[in-house]
Amino acid sequence: MPVNVASEWLNSCSGCEIAILNLGETLLDLLPELNFVHIPVLMDHKHLGQLGDQEHIDIPKATVGLLSGGIRNEEHLEIALEMRKKCDVLIALGTCATHGGIPALINSYTNEDLCDRYYSTESTDPNGKAPTKGVPLLLDRCYALDEKIDVDIYLPGCPPHPDHIAAAILGLLKGEDIKLPFKSVCDTCPTRREGKGDLKAIKRFITTPEFDPEKPVDDMRCLLEQGYLCMGPVTRAGCAGNDGHAPKCISARVPCRGCYGPVKQEGNQLLDMLNALVSNGVDIKTLPDRDNLLRFSGAHNRLVPKKKSGAKG
Repeated sequence: MPVNVASEWLNSCSGCEIAILNLGETLLDLLPELNFVHIPVLMDHKHLGQLGDQEHIDIPKATVGLLSGGIRNEEHLEIALEMRKKCDVLIALGTCATHGGIPALINSYTNEDLCDRYYSTESTDPNGKAPTKGVPLLLDRCYALDEKIDVDIYLPGCPPHPDHIAAAILGLLKGEDIKLPFKSVCDTCPTRREGKGDLKAIKRFITTPEFDPEKPVDDMRCLLEQGYLCMGPVTRAGCAGNDGHAPKCISARVPCRGCYGPVKQEGNQLLDMLNALVSNGVDIKTLPDRDNLLRFSGAHNRLVPKKKSGAKG
């Protein structure tokens, strides 16, 4: 008997849904075992009924729920609560769902700051106001799913690798424990570490690292040792899937940007990275932008609005 699956996206870009499609032949093999009762990326199914005649959001009952994106407005919250109510097992799909993702960078600003920036600038009409009719009201900030609802399984990644999505679904179908990576990107990185301890400052990634394009990535010296801010020490591995290859950014000779979130669900990438740098003698005043250490994990009150100049308290 096929397992009913419901999928929804909230404050996200649809990349996680594309990752589901990128299962390719694996998805075709799984389809006989799955019955998608609600999945907007593949089929039309209205929240308020196909004729829009219902008063409340209604999602069919499902054994497994895949929910991507964070919670930013009242509609997102209503959908998340309905998914939690209707799904026996709820999977937080992607780093936006597990840690806020890129959208949670807005948590450094208030809603007033946001609306002023987009509706009252030199390029907008005079007296521009934020729309209030026909759009859901914003919450005070962008939330990760587990700040508002219970989550059973976390699948971080921007987006999660299809291998891990398949592992989660297969594990649930077989009633087996789901085994996902709990190492750091550094633990899976093949670059050469010389450990000379000569790193004292961090520079922006606006110059080309030293490497020979004719040689494999394991011949390249660690990018952090070269002075580039690489989030590998404080970021969960997984972007390369189960193929044993180097992490995706490192393979492109680019520092890890931290898209899989902290190694542990409750970790703090900013504090962990600052501690790692300080313990190695790096002057953290040389960091170009500390908030960017939380570019993928600004929910859970990690990022908060900055106090304006002259503000008390």
